[in-house]
Amino acid sequence: MKGELVTKGEQTRQRIVAAAAPIFNQHGYAGSSIVELMKATGLTKGGIYRHFSCKEELAAEAFDYTWETARDARLVDVDEKTVGVDLLKLFIANFIDKKPPVPGGCPILNTAIDADDGNPVLRERARKALRAWSNRLQDILKVAAEHGQLQPGVAPKTVATLIIATLEGALMISRLERNYEPLRRVQEHLNYYLDTQVRAVK
Repeated sequence: MKGELVTKGEQTRQRIVAAAAPIFNQHGYAGSSIVELMKATGLTKGGIYRHFSCKEELAAEAFDYTWETARDARLVDVDEKTVGVDLLKLFIANFIDKKPPVPGGCPILNTAIDADDGNPVLRERARKALRAWSNRLQDILKVAAEHGQLQPGVAPKTVATLIIATLEGALMISRLERNYEPLRRVQEHLNYYLDTQVRAVK
């Protein structure tokens, strides 16, 4: 019986997180009111805080949920046959073409701007997600280097940072201008960079 209660409580907790995620991702921590959260979850304030100690804890878990869905969207069509530079280009294409299931855009960009120095918990969650993304790209490059697919002197961390910074910057401009073109131009630039400056010359 006790196990059933725990399972039901965890299911409710997950449902709250999923309902709260779009609100936090679109409006930020300060801009997400308890009234909006109550409306989205269908619970009272007490019902929400029966599962979370505070709003910050809920926001942190909502960020993790949003980031995981965004990360999974970028893995669409990725298989073991795609490797090295071609895999990086696929990640870039997915970033641009596959919209995350949670509305509001990239959670790392949103949370980094929203939290800044005012919310260390959310800032650390965003930093952790950013490191994981960078490490994933670096791992792809290291494997490619081991197979002789990269030009001599290519630094995986530098390439990963350039890709992430360029994509996030283009996303910010695209959202401000409500224009998809900056993302397309950046995709072309990054693909050219990877083909001419990173991929080993055959």
